[in-house]
Amino acid sequence: MLTLFMACESGLAGTDLLPTPARPADLSVEAVDAMAKAILATPANTCWLVATGTLTNVAGLVMKYPAVVGHLKGLSIMGGAIGGGFTAAPMGKVGSTERYGNWTPYAEFNIVVDPEAAATIFDLPELAAKTTLIPLDVSHQVLANKDVIKLLHYGKKIDPSSNDTKPSVLRTMLVELLCFFAETYDKVFGLSEGPPLHDPIAVAAMFEGTQYAIPLYDHEEGQQGRRERFNVKVITEGTHAEALEGKTETGRTIATLLPPGQEGVKIPRSLDVPSFWKVIEDCLEKADAVNAGAQK
Repeated sequence: MLTLFMACESGLAGTDLLPTPARPADLSVEAVDAMAKAILATPANTCWLVATGTLTNVAGLVMKYPAVVGHLKGLSIMGGAIGGGFTAAPMGKVGSTERYGNWTPYAEFNIVVDPEAAATIFDLPELAAKTTLIPLDVSHQVLANKDVIKLLHYGKKIDPSSNDTKPSVLRTMLVELLCFFAETYDKVFGLSEGPPLHDPIAVAAMFEGTQYAIPLYDHEEGQQGRRERFNVKVITEGTHAEALEGKTETGRTIATLLPPGQEGVKIPRSLDVPSFWKVIEDCLEKADAVNAGAQK
């Protein structure tokens, strides 16, 4: 059994360009309490919560402060892996064995680290109806190929063949982070076109209904008139060590399609990938302009 560690202590290995924090972390308030204070200060059904790591704090939040659910417009989660042909995205192999997850054969990292927390969230009907899940089946469709890397590194307005070309620190850092795991994704998971992007897709989900909306297609190909929603269950039986050894399916996310019209978790089948990269590039252009102005 081969276990792959696709993360690191900081979560941001691959670059040394991150700036020194302007101030130390505020440890005087528990994270869950700080989250609740911020969310409860917003009007009902207006606030988005985006989770791009394990769901421990989110589960703790809704258990300690159940009223926060009424203030959320949406909860967007990057995590999980459905498999079984849910999308056409390559899920990868280890040797000749097909796999769903990136941490174990069946589970994605953010879910398997605390499967009970994930199960708590998906088992709350009011919260599930506001939840968008971005699993590996979706993020593996957003690959940073050579053309994308060139665009993100140099932007639309810079000629990379010019000797005067010098990408911004921000762009260089982003490309370093994207490329850090490219070799592993290629050799181990068979994603040879480029490394996938994960967390920003979960952020993009909250643009729905705005001028920056990136279409997320919550239906199978050829069924545009049908809005799919799912009941999601997380396997919690077994230990983390057993899951790593391939003895259990701990942390596996099982999605069951609900009858039309019934509320549940939104799991896109695909997205408008060119529009996604355009929004990323627009953000980089604006950030470069702000950073350049701050340095004057």
